[in-house]
Amino acid sequence: MGMQYRIRAEFDAQTIVVYQAYPPAIADAALRAGRFTAPFSFRRMTWVKPSFLWLMHRSNWARKPGQERVLAVRMTRAGWEEALARAVLTTADPAAVAGAAVHVQWDPERSPRGAALNHYSIQVGIGRHLIRTFADDWVVGLTDLTPRVRKAAALVQGGQAAKAQRLLPAERPYPLPPALEAAVCRSE
Repeated sequence: MGMQYRIRAEFDAQTIVVYQAYPPAIADAALRAGRFTAPFSFRRMTWVKPSFLWLMHRSNWARKPGQERVLAVRMTRAGWEEALARAVLTTADPAAVAGAAVHVQWDPERSPRGAALNHYSIQVGIGRHLIRTFADDWVVGLTDLTPRVRKAAALVQGGQAAKAQRLLPAERPYPLPPALEAAVCRSE
């Protein structure tokens, strides 16, 4: 896989961390239950992102309405790789995309200040037919990162990006099996 399209994530031997931003009602219910539960929607695609900074860009550091809470979602690597094995790039034939259980999209990675970088970050859309599997089988832990996000955002806004960097997760290249790498990282 070229350096431009490389999954970068926080992971260990068994799990990978992906990020999502939610309104307080969804985050609070999930954290109380230790898993996703109502009002989380099991009827629509949910997008997970292993890039913390991409989610910070997307959620405006947890200030965008409906995205005020940031959760680190620890999921099994087996589940992550199963999702990728079932994925179709969003740039594929529209009929293939429409019928896919999982969508993969690549967007420019972001700096702490939100500037687009010259490499890409993956987003994985888990379709409604796999949501229960994601929530019940693949997710093994939820952590509220909102306080850390707010502290890092204040540092970035205050011109202290280097201090903010110390609060960010340690992401490194994720090792995909070659066939899976070829499937999700082909040229767009």
